Amino acid sequence: MSGSGYRFGDFRLNCDAFQLLRNGSELRVERKPMELLILLVSNAGRVVTRAEIAQRLWSSEVFVDTEHGINTAIRKLRYVLREDSNQPQFIQTVTGVGYRFMGQVALAEGSSQIASASETPELSGEKTVAAARSGKPRTWLIFSTMAGVVVAILAFVIGPRPLTGRIFGRTPSSPIHSMAVLPLDNFSGNPGQEYLADGMTDELITMLAKNSTLRITSRTSVMQFKSARQPLPEIARALGVEGILEGSVSRSNGRVHLTLQLIRADDDSHIWAESYDRDAGEAVHLPAEASRAIATSLHSYVSPAAEAAKTINPAAHDAYLRGRYLWWSGQADRGFSEFKRAIEIQPDYSSGWAWLANYYGAGMSTGALNPKEVGSSELDAATKAVQLDDAEPEAHLALCAALFLSEWKMERADAECMRAIQLDPKYAEAYHFHSRILSSLGRHDEAVEAQRKATELDPTARPGAMPMALLRARRFDAAIEDARQRLEAYPNNESLLWDLFDAYRDKGMEEQAEETLERLYQRSGDEESAQTLHQLYLEGGSKAVLRWRIRELEDQARDRYISPVAIALLYAQLGDRDKTLALLEEGVRGHSPFLLTLQLDPAYDFLHKDARYRAVVEHVGLSGAN
Repeated sequence: MSGSGYRFGDFRLNCDAFQLLRNGSELRVERKPMELLILLVSNAGRVVTRAEIAQRLWSSEVFVDTEHGINTAIRKLRYVLREDSNQPQFIQTVTGVGYRFMGQVALAEGSSQIASASETPELSGEKTVAAARSGKPRTWLIFSTMAGVVVAILAFVIGPRPLTGRIFGRTPSSPIHSMAVLPLDNFSGNPGQEYLADGMTDELITMLAKNSTLRITSRTSVMQFKSARQPLPEIARALGVEGILEGSVSRSNGRVHLTLQLIRADDDSHIWAESYDRDAGEAVHLPAEASRAIATSLHSYVSPAAEAAKTINPAAHDAYLRGRYLWWSGQADRGFSEFKRAIEIQPDYSSGWAWLANYYGAGMSTGALNPKEVGSSELDAATKAVQLDDAEPEAHLALCAALFLSEWKMERADAECMRAIQLDPKYAEAYHFHSRILSSLGRHDEAVEAQRKATELDPTARPGAMPMALLRARRFDAAIEDARQRLEAYPNNESLLWDLFDAYRDKGMEEQAEETLERLYQRSGDEESAQTLHQLYLEGGSKAVLRWRIRELEDQARDRYISPVAIALLYAQLGDRDKTLALLEEGVRGHSPFLLTLQLDPAYDFLHKDARYRAVVEHVGLSGAN
């Protein structure tokens, strides 16, 4: 440990790096509590007054409620240090005065001694800091106390913020209209509880979006900052928000403890903080309770329409949180098992049914599940979700997806999508699905605008969605430019790479398309196939590559489900009319959702006047497409 550092109990404090470790494991400590810990530890044995704390930690933030800030910081330190305020091991409250750091504090090995520290004997190869150290000169204590009093008097005399801003040359802070909820830290001491932290994060995001007028950044966007060490203002700029909510959650002995703090991004100042301690069975209500408190503190609370109170079985809720955690971790099948368990425990759990439907829909969309086998299950689950909770946007979007993917009922699907948007006007995913439906109906200008709205609401979610909307509208140059720009921020995003490949292919830029395809295989770790494709292209051009890809898919289809429409697209690029039409007709019989974009791909243009092709188009419900 280098620089200025201390040891006490099981802890090591590195002042220079703003780092606290317990038995070698780093603990996440917010900025103000860390500053306070450094102040207390470096003055071990001496009472540090509340006025001194206010002056040292908030001297440039004259509008902050320092009393509340100090209390919050002390509470968070006690939580991190795992001590009871009634029987403190480290931080002693000196009523009416301040705090004293107790116990034996040692300068860590390699640390340079602080100038104000008393010289003390060696102990186990380290220099100890006296428990009752001589401290700084008394004049400093007098000065810091007087400074705190002056700040308090000024705040009282000068009064409201506008006048204070003029006196101190500082303008009032503007209201917060947008917020990101950073992934909560798992303070349970058990990696197996990570799903609880992520689940609570998800539900806070959902409830804040539902209970406030704030623009709340989506889960997809904030999860890239899980365990990030960047400064909060930097994260806020990346997400385009004015406020950051951060915190931690832990569960032990049948209790759940949630700690939250809202930070203003532009000046890193504290706005609101609270801790919640509940029985584990009541934890399901914590996100709603906290979101109401946060929205109220920002004057952004929206009272939801009166609805019957819902009782959620704690075990069902726990299974649901596990399912979502596994889903987002790329373990969809395991997540599916947890969603099933949730509705088995509580059959009237709407969210469990909605996510069961999402599993089926996502599996069909990617070609991982056979729509003939699971299409009806998707529709049944989504219908059940809406029946159980008609006011839940996620349930209506699940039903929209089922009607679109499984039933090919475009108008009804879009009606459910618009109902989801009506319930939550900031629901980016609903606008995205609205765009997909409009594209399939050939309403391309509207589709692009709907996706533009989705991207505005959540700029970092679904990076490939905007170039795909442009591609489906046959705006090839715009799609290429958009995909290239986004790839600068997401260089290995497979969705973007496929968009770029398709745009090059559709525009006839064979060489660029081939290079992008090789990059996709390399991205998936299949270097051998990438090299094979490269050699085939050199020897036989794009047709040789297409024939190789057809053989690969046909071989895979012997062992698992492969949509015949995926193979039909390759035959269409070869110009094989009969084989293409036969596979498209097989796709109709198998109800493949891949047919929903049939009219959008130039590869099929040579078939547009063919009677068999028109029959497929009309059967799917795409007769209005161009």
